[in-house]
Order: sequence, then C-alpha cells, then structure tokens
Amino acid sequence: MIPAWGLAALTVAAAAVAALLLHRLGSILLRRATPSTYAAAEGTIVRQARPPARLAFVLVAEYVVTPLLPLTPEGVEIVRHALAIGIIVAVAWAFVALTEVFQVLVKVRFDTGVPDNLRARRVQTKVQLLRRMVIMMVVIVAFGLVLMTFESVRRVGISLFASAGVVGLIIGIAAQPTLANLVAGLQVALTEPIRLDDVVIVEGEWGRVEEIGMTYVVIRIWDMRRLVVPLRHFIDQPFQNWTRSSVELLGTVFLHVDYRTPIDRVREELHRILQGSDLWDGKVWNLQVTDATERTVQIRALMSARDAGNGWELRVLVRERLLDFLQREMPECLPRVRAEVEEGRA
Repeated sequence: MIPAWGLAALTVAAAAVAALLLHRLGSILLRRATPSTYAAAEGTIVRQARPPARLAFVLVAEYVVTPLLPLTPEGVEIVRHALAIGIIVAVAWAFVALTEVFQVLVKVRFDTGVPDNLRARRVQTKVQLLRRMVIMMVVIVAFGLVLMTFESVRRVGISLFASAGVVGLIIGIAAQPTLANLVAGLQVALTEPIRLDDVVIVEGEWGRVEEIGMTYVVIRIWDMRRLVVPLRHFIDQPFQNWTRSSVELLGTVFLHVDYRTPIDRVREELHRILQGSDLWDGKVWNLQVTDATERTVQIRALMSARDAGNGWELRVLVRERLLDFLQREMPECLPRVRAEVEEGRA
C-alpha cells in the first residue's frame, strides 16, 4: 500500500508532468502557426516566453490538485495562498515577456537597417515607449494583487481609501519630477518629436537617439560619448531634429577665395567630385557666391545625401577635394592680402 506522502508526491508530479505536456503541445501548435517571416526571431521568442509560460502552467496545475493532497484545511489554504502568489508573479512575468516578444516581432517586421527607415523608426519608437509603460503598469498591478492576497493588507487598504486624498497629494508633490517625465514619455510616443536613430542637436551636441526610456533619452554623440537627457527637455526646450520628416539632408561647404577666382570652373570641379562619389544621392547640387568682403569672396557648395552620416562624409570629402583643386590648379585664387605702396617724393 502506498503511503499518504507517496500519493501526495505522485499527485504533485503527475500534475507537473501534465502541465508541461500541455505547455509543450501549445508551443508546437504556436510554432506551426508562426509565419515564416518571423522565423529569424524564433530563438528570441522562445527564450523570452517559454520560462514564464512553463512556470504558470505548472503552478496552475498544482493549485488545482492541492485539495487532493493529504493536508489539513489550514495547510491547504496556506499552500494555495503561496501558489496564488506564484501564479500572479508568473502571469506578470509572462505579460512582460509577451511585450518583449512583441517588440522583437516589430523589429523584424520594421527593419531600421534600410535606407528609407522613417516609418520603421516611428513604429519602433512607439512600441518601445508603450512597452515600458505596460511593464510599469503590470508590475504595479501584480504587486497590488500579491498584497491583496493577505487579509491584513486588505483591511489596511480599506482604511487607506478613506485618506486617499491626503496621501495622493503628498505622493503627487514628492513624485512630481518623475510623473512629469512619465507624462512627457507619453507625449513623445503620441506626438513623435523624436524617434529612435533620429539625428538631433541637443545642448550643442550632435548625435543620434540611441535609447528612449521612461524618463530619459540617451543620445549617442559622434565621438561615442553618451548624453543622457530628461524626456521633459524634448517637450519644454527647443532642439534640432535633422531627420524629423525625412532622412535625406542637404549639406553645405563654405570656402573663401580671391576675387579673381573663375566660379564656373570651380562649379564644374564640384560636379565632377560629386559624380565620382557614392555618398552623393544624385538629386541636388549647386555652387553659388553667397558673400563678398573687402578681401575675399565666399562661395557655398550645396549637395544632397541619403542620410546624415553620408551627408557629413560628403561635406568633408567636398571640402578636401575643392581645397586640393584650388591649391593645385589655381593657387592664385587662394585668399591674399593686397597692398598698394606709393614711392615717396624727394
């Protein structure tokens, strides 16, 4: 005859095995239903979603069979209470994992590695911000549900509702900066003043938006430094966004040359330089005289590029090649100072 503890162990083991088999069956069906488009992200999806889902299945199965165990009513209540807390935590973990899975699917569907990635960056920015807000709400709700499983906490909660106005006022004043940044995060998600990988100038620094958190934004500066800026800054303060509506940019190069410079010849050289470079997108180019001082003439070379990175490289290339052209072919056209000396009379 099997002792009581042996039956209890068999019951627990059978429930766990049944839950794992059911989870395995669900995983197989879900994998077959997954479109081939997301096959590349399957490893990440499985890694994120499998542990919390498996834990939730097992805990629910154990919760169901607990009354069958040879325990006193008080013992059953204690075990089911612990399992209920575990189920709440596992379900919350599963929700967080689902948000990560959803973000991975969005990254696969909307790739920012393509040249025209404006829509992809817009979608990924919204998903990232909304995902973090959902995670915050899931954690708060799960924490509250865990606390409410305790009778003493439920009684305290009823008394707190009576003074919710005062407590809410105190918490609101203390958390005002954080709440303001959270509201700013929601505004950024809806109005999109910035997006992931946008080229911006903030606090005089040129860089790309690398990460948008719940309360802050990380800007990757051109020299690989990171500038961390509160989200409120992008709502309250002016800043430059070079890729707000399009990744295409116009670049300019200014040079000072002598008055004797043949502008048409320099213009032809600029066109030749651009035609020989893959950085130029072939759409816009020009060379104009934009200013004249008492000593030099200012010329501006205008060119277009596919994105900010290519635009910077193209400007550097044009500046170097035009300077080399002036030094090699027309050194007399470099800026110079003229002086007229009159011979003194005896």
